[in-house]
Amino acid sequence: MNLYAIVLGIIVVTLLGVSLARLGKVKTKADYLVAGRTLPAFVLVFTLLSSWIGSGSLLGGAENAYKHGFYALWQGGGGWAGLALIYFIAPRARKFAQFTIPDLLESRYNQTARVLGVIAVLFAYTAITSYQFIGGGDILHLIFPQVSAVEGACILAAFVIVFTAIAGMGSVAYMDVVIGLMATVTMIVALPVLIHTAGGWSAVHAALPVTHFTVFSDMKPINALELFLPTCLLMLGNQSMYQKFFSAKSEKDATRATVGWIIGTVILETVIVAIAVVGSAIFRTGEVAERPREILAYSATHAFNGSKPLQLLGALLVGAIFAKVVSTANNYLFSPATNLVNDVFARYIMKDASNKTIVWVSRGMVVLLGCWALVQALRIKSVLAMSLYAYTIYAAALTPVILAAFFWKRATAKGAVASIAAGTVVTVGWDYLTPHLPTAIGARDAILPALVASLICLFTVSLLTKKPSAEQLAPFAE
Repeated sequence: MNLYAIVLGIIVVTLLGVSLARLGKVKTKADYLVAGRTLPAFVLVFTLLSSWIGSGSLLGGAENAYKHGFYALWQGGGGWAGLALIYFIAPRARKFAQFTIPDLLESRYNQTARVLGVIAVLFAYTAITSYQFIGGGDILHLIFPQVSAVEGACILAAFVIVFTAIAGMGSVAYMDVVIGLMATVTMIVALPVLIHTAGGWSAVHAALPVTHFTVFSDMKPINALELFLPTCLLMLGNQSMYQKFFSAKSEKDATRATVGWIIGTVILETVIVAIAVVGSAIFRTGEVAERPREILAYSATHAFNGSKPLQLLGALLVGAIFAKVVSTANNYLFSPATNLVNDVFARYIMKDASNKTIVWVSRGMVVLLGCWALVQALRIKSVLAMSLYAYTIYAAALTPVILAAFFWKRATAKGAVASIAAGTVVTVGWDYLTPHLPTAIGARDAILPALVASLICLFTVSLLTKKPSAEQLAPFAE
């Protein structure tokens, strides 16, 4: 295990080095929150890729692949569909060039929509951050058995909080370039080696149920839709993504980055699911059968034995998984901290705060939200369930009104407020409602009822209220 520890140590030192190197460049609010709007397309590609693919894919998606095979790609497929549409949104988002999604909501709708947007982002993003901590804790436990998974989660949380607080978006984005390159290359190289270790593709196929290689596995189409929709809609409305577009050097850089992001995401998510499926063929019993979310890291630490080059590849694979978890945690912790500072503190508490004050308050918010995310992490039973819950809050509450801001001129402030409120309330309260509903409805995931409620409110209330003014529509025109 010494080799794994060395690789992890190098990664941690490198990430801290990148962060500290960017520290001297942080002098203003824009520097901290959107990297001074200087990110080129190359950097954007990898920061978008790294922030999107984290424990939701590496743990939740891998757990699904372990249990049901390539059916797990329905979750990634939702993101791919969302990405195809984002190509048309990216230049508009950069043209708008604010700091957060609530900025967008107030500009297009009103102040109430802004506040509700902050609440929805806080619920969703701290939940996403929480299961990144769980993923990192699992990896540390596998490498250092004397460290429990809970202790590992606490260690990772401390590292992520410190790292994220240091230099803001600039450090997050440039760190993602290193992580994105490392993860992409390592996983692509590791997959064929793992297949060979399993005895070839025919051996993998023979070791697993036939359903693992079918479109819906042993599930139903409605289950696939419940995986597809939350991911698709989260992708379309993802504040972390828009914040990266706001950080772009130009509209052209934002559009070019989207093309690279699409290619990288399709390749990497397919490889992740394939590694999990092959790993499940090799390790059908033991610890990983009880904790299938660990299948990627477990395969890396147990399947790559033998020669030194093989061991190094296994160590690099563990390091890549760990780095991706850290990257995603950074992004989803930084984003809601930005909301609290930009949309609450600077808006309502200290309107004339200096750049220095805003930067230091931002760091304090990172610490507070990181602690809250850790509390949630210690209560998680299923990463897959938690990821779908977080995706659904965002997908139902915010994505419809964000898309309407760019593409439906008739959407009104009252319609947006009703939509955000309905999506949030139905998602958060769904588990409390299901015992009192007919089985056919209560058995469904929250995404369908929450999304329907959100859309009904958006369209109905908008059509019954006064049209938005030309001034409200102007920043969102093509």
